[in-house]
Amino acid sequence: MEQQMQAVPQRAWKRLLFPEPPRVLPYARAISIALRTVHIAAFSLLLGGHAFAVPAARLLPWLYLSIASGAGLIALELYSSCKWLYQGKGVMVLAKLVLIAAVARFWEQRLWLLLAALVLGSVGSHMPGRFRYYSLLHRRVI
Repeated sequence: MEQQMQAVPQRAWKRLLFPEPPRVLPYARAISIALRTVHIAAFSLLLGGHAFAVPAARLLPWLYLSIASGAGLIALELYSSCKWLYQGKGVMVLAKLVLIAAVARFWEQRLWLLLAALVLGSVGSHMPGRFRYYSLLHRRVI
């Protein structure tokens, strides 16, 4: 009896986080394109500012806009299904976040870390579907 009571909340959480079929947000494609455009522009200005030694205080708006637009893109993916987190495309974004977070600790190497994050973002966005949708958890494309 107790196992049945525990199974119900677990199934509810699973349906909430990993719905089948995945949820569809109206206008998700348009929202994604808009957020991605803002994200690329903001990150480009942030990276360029570091490349040309612009004072950090002047780069804060671009940092905040990069964070906000990136968070919006992640939220769109997670709304559909949290399986994104263990697919190739999600893992690439998480790796990118690790590189960007490392800037706080390795400030002198910030340009190389940001460039590496740009490369991961570009590769992750353009790699074939067999890698983008490959699940590290299931060991197959899902």
